[in-house]
Amino acid sequence: TFLAGGGRMLLAMAGAMSTAELGLSLAEMIRRGKIHAISCTGANLEEDIYNLVAHDHYVRIPNWRDLTPEDEHELLSRHLNRVTDTCIPEEEAIRRIEDAILDEWVRADRMGERYFPHEFLYRVLRSGRLEPYYQIDPRDSWMVAACEKNLPIFVPGWEDSTSGNIYASHCISGTIENVHTVRGGIETMMALAGWYSEEAQAGPLGFFQIGGGIAGDFPICVVPMLRQDLQMHDTPLWGYFCQISDSTTSYGSYSGAVPNEKITWEKLDITTPKFLIESDATIVAPLIFAYVLAS
Repeated sequence: TFLAGGGRMLLAMAGAMSTAELGLSLAEMIRRGKIHAISCTGANLEEDIYNLVAHDHYVRIPNWRDLTPEDEHELLSRHLNRVTDTCIPEEEAIRRIEDAILDEWVRADRMGERYFPHEFLYRVLRSGRLEPYYQIDPRDSWMVAACEKNLPIFVPGWEDSTSGNIYASHCISGTIENVHTVRGGIETMMALAGWYSEEAQAGPLGFFQIGGGIAGDFPICVVPMLRQDLQMHDTPLWGYFCQISDSTTSYGSYSGAVPNEKITWEKLDITTPKFLIESDATIVAPLIFAYVLAS
């Protein structure tokens, strides 16, 4: 009801949902104005573009649970990077993107300009440089849809993504002189705080989380930061919270905290609608998106 009722939403996306081709439903959610900002891992940010330009070169591994170390090494020898049952081809995907984004990094570095990770990818998409390599309908790419909307995307921990590793290597080699040409985590939180403060004035903002980890932990913290650290006590709490997770609550689990625990951190209120769906996000998220789009 809350998702379909026309309310505004921040989507927090962890896991490998882009490689699972969530763009098939997420892109339309973005185009139809159902999502107002995204917080995602650097992997999800780049892997949607990988799928866009190298889909036909992906290799599916139906028996992935039975692979031996020798099987995995054989995939390495073929330059295939496995994500569950799907292998991303290094040359057709990763290196093709590297060539395009490196030019944008270097250009910004030489001009003394600085951008967030998603802004560099937006620049690559808008340049048209990758269009000759498209292997899926671009309408099924959530990054293309986000680029068209100029959607705010917050990417905590971008440094641990493949693109982040590549960027670090070019900073080490000296190709990029200013390591801060790609804006980092603290600036990302500051940008999120500005976005939330402005958007919350127009009404409640919902929080829809896929998986656990930093993609969700990072953005949900903006509310207690504003209320407690900046003493902006009139900052509204999140309007609702919904998470798809299969993590068991424990000290060592992957952000398996139940929604009520977030009350103690002043992220949610006693009366905040809270939902925890314990299932496979690759099944549940498209079903929920389909329901929202049909409503």
